[in-house]
Amino acid sequence: MSTFNVPTREEVSSNNQAIFDNLKSKLGFVPNLYATYAHSENALGNYLALSGAKTSLSAKEKEVVNLAVSQVNNCEYCLAAHTAIGKMNGFNDEQILEIRTGSASFDTKTNALAALAKNITENRGRADESVVNNFFDAGYNKENLVDTIVLVGDKTISNYLHSTTQIPVDFPAAPALETALV
Repeated sequence: MSTFNVPTREEVSSNNQAIFDNLKSKLGFVPNLYATYAHSENALGNYLALSGAKTSLSAKEKEVVNLAVSQVNNCEYCLAAHTAIGKMNGFNDEQILEIRTGSASFDTKTNALAALAKNITENRGRADESVVNNFFDAGYNKENLVDTIVLVGDKTISNYLHSTTQIPVDFPAAPALETALV
């Protein structure tokens, strides 16, 4: 595989430069994965529109999906980023590790969401009926199901981009699941 660079502001289009400036003002930096999208004239803006779109899921619920999907797809970049974001949304280290396994013994509704996100990802969208029924039994509705599927797709895009490009991770590394749960 050829080496992929993380483009600098000067190496991207004027449209992407404006997005870089906005990201830097909001986050304090441009994450490497976002910068990598800017190799395309449109991908960064399109991806940010998708990931920032309105949803019936809360920010905390979105992190449950992001962590479970990124674990199934073994994306070290997204696991690192969403471990940090998960903490910012109120999860502790142990809860984040458990969510990554597709379960959450600390909360029934979170457990159903984590299990569904994992199951959808592992089965390429062919979720097990029992997992979907458990999701509904936990209090979610059809809108939440559709929004969860969209979020699985959103996170899979980033997982695949990192898996293909292998750009450097610029967040603190997420602990390896196997060693952390021992």
